[in-house]
Amino acid sequence: MNEIRPRPIKDLAAETPRPNNLDAFWMPYTNNRGFKATPRLLAGAEGVHYFTNDGREILDGTAGLWCCNAGHVRPEIRDAIKRQADVMDFAPTFQMGHPIAFEAAARLIQLTPKGLDRIFWTNSGSEAADTALKIALAYQKARGQAQRVRLVGRERGYHGVGFGGMSVGGIGTNRKQFGTLLPHVDHLPHTHAPEHNAFARGQPEHGAHFADALENLVQLHGDTIAAVIVEPLAGSTGVLIPPKGYLERLRELTTKHGILLIFDEVITGFSRLGQYFGSDRLGVTPDILTMAKGLTNAAVPMGAVAATSAIYDTITNTAAPGIEFFHGYTYSGHPLACAAALAAMEIHRAEDLPGRARDLEPYFADAVHSLRDHPNVIDIRNLGLVAGIEMQPRAGKPTDRATKVFQRCFDTGLLTRTTGDTVALSPPLVFERGHVDRMVDLLGAAIRAEAA
Repeated sequence: MNEIRPRPIKDLAAETPRPNNLDAFWMPYTNNRGFKATPRLLAGAEGVHYFTNDGREILDGTAGLWCCNAGHVRPEIRDAIKRQADVMDFAPTFQMGHPIAFEAAARLIQLTPKGLDRIFWTNSGSEAADTALKIALAYQKARGQAQRVRLVGRERGYHGVGFGGMSVGGIGTNRKQFGTLLPHVDHLPHTHAPEHNAFARGQPEHGAHFADALENLVQLHGDTIAAVIVEPLAGSTGVLIPPKGYLERLRELTTKHGILLIFDEVITGFSRLGQYFGSDRLGVTPDILTMAKGLTNAAVPMGAVAATSAIYDTITNTAAPGIEFFHGYTYSGHPLACAAALAAMEIHRAEDLPGRARDLEPYFADAVHSLRDHPNVIDIRNLGLVAGIEMQPRAGKPTDRATKVFQRCFDTGLLTRTTGDTVALSPPLVFERGHVDRMVDLLGAAIRAEAA
């Protein structure tokens, strides 16, 4: 595919720091006071660039928010949404259906790992995580294991912002404001071991043994564990790459103890790691898999849960006549979202986005690791087209250094993502080598400027 060049942004107010009233919007995961004092506003996008309201070009180093894997404003997706809107804007999927919801599910299972062939539509990764947990509990009950009510997540895990996802999630700042969450939840230790694995390229060598902590939880809780949920690669907590053998060991132990294994692939799905799903790249297939973000290239909100037919059959065939699974959303399988998903999946196939990611990965890895000797860089981690550059925190000011790097990058024309003191990169899969070079040059300059 030829490089997508940005179009001019013509009808935007020039040099307007506050183009409208910013007060009404309570912004998510944002320092609202700081942002509204000095806003950073994106007014347009195309290809691998955003544009500010004053016409500045911003190279998108994060694919939006890990989600615009095929680049921005793809006409194929835009036109598919319009065609569907011209035919039917909405139809319910409670006790009835519409064709495109079934078409999209049938297309999706051609991409999911083998055996994950039942699709439950949601509207986000958060909803997908909560849905997956409900499916796991319903399955265990349906197969005569009603005592299995415990859910196990992992420290430094992120599974969205529903009460289920927050409960199994392992990021303290996401939980501490909200008091008691779900009962019967426990956590595995995280896998981050920089004392052994600093500056590893790809999967680190040390850390498979972290999975053995599940044996301790089984000894503690007996046969009450319904499911374990982990991200194959943890993104929102600082780009934590799974150690070699870790996921394989987790798969072995969950199978041994009758526990379902759930992979949260909201970030790693849709070609980010050089295969359609991270499960394929890493060679481990879960029982349930969640996805969102790249599913529609973020053009319309949508998520999904893929489960095995054995799970589906157990729940549906053991239920009393009538509704088998009392769960769903008004917008499950929304027609416009399904149209966007079908178009996005076709782009991944037609342009071989998994292959593009594989081809670019070595160059991307060399480029990000060239930052190793920059001031205050204490670790760099990468897999596929994802990288984390971890900064030494300022004494008494955690997150300050990475935040300042993020702000400097934006001011000079690069969008990055920060989590803690780690700068995360996850560019669109249609990046070219020249984009990688510019991204790393701008990031390196920002890191050097924050050396004090």
